[in-house]
Amino acid sequence: MTDPFDLFRAWYDEARNTEINDSNAMALATADAQGRPSVRMVLLKGFDPRGFVFYTNQEGRKAGELAANPNAALLFHWKSLRRQIRIEGPVTQVSDEESDAYFASRSRDSQLGAWASDQSRPLDARATFERRFEEMQRRFEGQPVPRPPHWGGYRVAPERIEFWQDRAHRLHERRLFVRDGTGWREGLLYP
Repeated sequence: MTDPFDLFRAWYDEARNTEINDSNAMALATADAQGRPSVRMVLLKGFDPRGFVFYTNQEGRKAGELAANPNAALLFHWKSLRRQIRIEGPVTQVSDEESDAYFASRSRDSQLGAWASDQSRPLDARATFERRFEEMQRRFEGQPVPRPPHWGGYRVAPERIEFWQDRAHRLHERRLFVRDGTGWREGLLYP
């Protein structure tokens, strides 16, 4: 039996050395209260046995969907390694302390952008957003940029983790880990 987090770390570390851009990119799938799905790319910003963490504007579409249906699926696809990892589970918000710490690590322009953006809402013109960004530059000039109250992190606590490895002639290898109490049950799936 392999611990799925140890296997994830090994594959992730390998991807960080082989993927040219954004080895931490993952597709995040959510669904609204009626079950209508939506998917977009986000960046993994941390993981441990509690789950996989990403950060976003908590007033945008994905946050609204997570409020209505706090379950998600993640997909990592590393083409250079011919591997992918699928993760499914419930989602919770991370603590304010975790969100503050990550926000403080971001570039200043990214911090200002979090204040300037009404993420997922209609925008009349790019110039409007650029003006708002410039307003935030003036507002916080000469001082640290605090985390906006509407911005924070989410943690996907996996109940299922599937490791997919490409093989010749589409005879792929699929290892599935399913949460079983405080541990994991491991099995294989047909390709």
